[in-house]
Amino acid sequence: MSAGPRTPFDNKVVEWFDSRLPIFSMMQKEYGVFPTPRNFNYFWNFGAIAMFMLVTMILSGITLAMHYAANTGLAFNSVERIMRDVNYGWLLRYIHMNGASFFFIAVYTHIFRGLYYGSYKQPRELLWIFGVVIFLLMMATAFMGYVLPWGQMSYWGATVITNFFTAFPVVGESIQTLLIGGFSVDNPTLNRFFALHYLLPFVIVAVVFLHVWALHVTGSNNPSGVEPKTKDDTLPFHPYYTMKDSFGILVFVMVYCVFVFFMPNALGHPDNYIPANPMVTPAHIVPEWYFLPFYAILRAVTVDIGIPFTDITLITAKLGGVLLMFGSIAILMVLPWLDSHPVRSARYRPKFKLFLLLFVLDVLVLGKMGGMKPDVSLFHITEDIVFTTTHLSQIATFYYFAFFIVVLPILSRVEKALPLPASIHESVLKCKTSCEGNV
Repeated sequence: MSAGPRTPFDNKVVEWFDSRLPIFSMMQKEYGVFPTPRNFNYFWNFGAIAMFMLVTMILSGITLAMHYAANTGLAFNSVERIMRDVNYGWLLRYIHMNGASFFFIAVYTHIFRGLYYGSYKQPRELLWIFGVVIFLLMMATAFMGYVLPWGQMSYWGATVITNFFTAFPVVGESIQTLLIGGFSVDNPTLNRFFALHYLLPFVIVAVVFLHVWALHVTGSNNPSGVEPKTKDDTLPFHPYYTMKDSFGILVFVMVYCVFVFFMPNALGHPDNYIPANPMVTPAHIVPEWYFLPFYAILRAVTVDIGIPFTDITLITAKLGGVLLMFGSIAILMVLPWLDSHPVRSARYRPKFKLFLLLFVLDVLVLGKMGGMKPDVSLFHITEDIVFTTTHLSQIATFYYFAFFIVVLPILSRVEKALPLPASIHESVLKCKTSCEGNV
């Protein structure tokens, strides 16, 4: 059964293999001559950077798993043994530990690029949804991986986060018991988390495959948000973007190596170098930095919601916080239908750009609040009224959801966009001409 016309390869070994299983032809089609918009900027490097970090995390994780003991009595010491006795174990652990943070940096930048340039809009809705699924799987994998060293913050972080599932009525306690394997975080929890932490990266690889497949079906978005119309609008992926991606990865890895070799614990918590002790609660339990915005949303709900003038509670503060935390990610799934403006790129939507930059600032504020203790005084409004970190978290949480539910639908109807370029190559040549004219 023929797979269609195929261009022969000069290399006889490659040609022999490809004539029987056309892997090289597929790679040439999808990553060699694949037409790509010619106006990509360096924000488009972060997809390749995220892919590089995923491979790095899987390879380093497999090696670490060969030396790790998933037992509450051995886990902490096995990690110390990796650091002290395993050849280059310290390097492997620091690569993996800091790799999680840099993986999230790459993905958060990738998400921002998608928001700024409207990469979630038709016909790329499914591409965006696969990206959100990858993000959710990353969060689950990172949370379970943080528990494995079995330090103080690992243990208490797992205890606090898994306890939030009990907020769900009827099924909450059953979910928590199933997740931790008992009535408290203990050896069954560590075994479950280790197994899932090892498995989920391969699930991520499968979803990444679907993500890339969807990308190659619909084609890439670009900074102008204008679809390619002629061959002048595109370039072959290789060598132009393979070289550009390689340069971006190299710069990213240089920064990554600075943390691995010179400040490997800068992004971690010192309490995690203390063995887990169920009898001693840390003064301030916080997750890793990449979870802090969602942790702040979780803590922002401080009052129960019920029927007025009765004692009936419909949603407890605990359940409300959990629903908002999960909702803050789930709302990304429906983003393509919340923003229905015909223009994609924020370059030509000044009002959208302003609100989006405020949204980014809002997420940074949530991250800062998530790392601070609740109800810390920020300033006094009057002698008796104090504005606290909880109040700021509530305001930031309100804007987070208002951006999606209120701002985007309104802007979709009322915002008038700036004139779009007629084509991609015209916008590129126009910039080049204006730059040369200025010179």
